[in-house]
Amino acid sequence: MPSTSNLTPPVVTRDGRLITIRLIQSEDKDALLAFGSALPEEDWLYLESDMRSADTVARLANAQGAEHWRQVVAVDGERIAAYASIRMHAGRYSHVAAVQMVVGEDWRRQGLGRAMGAVIVAEAQRLEASKIIAEMLEAQRNGQAIFAHLGFRTEGTLIAHARDRFGKRHNLVVMALVIE
Repeated sequence: MPSTSNLTPPVVTRDGRLITIRLIQSEDKDALLAFGSALPEEDWLYLESDMRSADTVARLANAQGAEHWRQVVAVDGERIAAYASIRMHAGRYSHVAAVQMVVGEDWRRQGLGRAMGAVIVAEAQRLEASKIIAEMLEAQRNGQAIFAHLGFRTEGTLIAHARDRFGKRHNLVVMALVIE
């Protein structure tokens, strides 16, 4: 089972807050639910996991020991500031990992997304991924910038490929990082 210790030295955000990045723990359920509930409504158009649901949050927090999946949280005191996961694919894509990441509204544009991205790439390498995929809606320009900074390149745009929670279609940008 992975260690729950800090994955990096504390991160100092641009506004001076000290953030701890570590693997998720089962005790994080309440904080993760509070984090999800505090996300702006606009974020819920795009997210795959509904972190406003106690059942979903329990499933996420209880999966901290999963063999092919790592979940990372950034913590400011008792509050979760960001969540990211990396999950290995199976079968002929077993060398590929998919990343998800969301940063809380109060911590955006503070450098936390880049720090979380770097940690999740390192976790993918520990899982022995040789390629990491990040999928996001075309409108999510800040997310694309974070992953581009980490070395991801756009592999393509899938037209009208994703639907938001209201059924509206959006273009999906697929970015990838090949790990040599």
